[in-house]
Amino acid sequence: MNHPTQSAHGASTLAWWKSSYSSEQGACVEVAYAPQGRMAVRDSKVHAGPHLVVDTHAFTALVAGLVAGAV
Repeated sequence: MNHPTQSAHGASTLAWWKSSYSSEQGACVEVAYAPQGRMAVRDSKVHAGPHLVVDTHAFTALVAGLVAGAV
């Protein structure tokens, strides 16, 4: 089993993006679609650093919670 901060493919092979709402202050996260129906999340300032890979449904629930102000 892979460690949760590793994807089956290296982070450099993923197509990362950040929200158009992100500011230039650098306090952002980037996301990417990862293999096996997962989402990868990383600090936008540390591209070579660790990244978290979570199930797409869990990621969608997190974003919904953020939008609703519940998280």
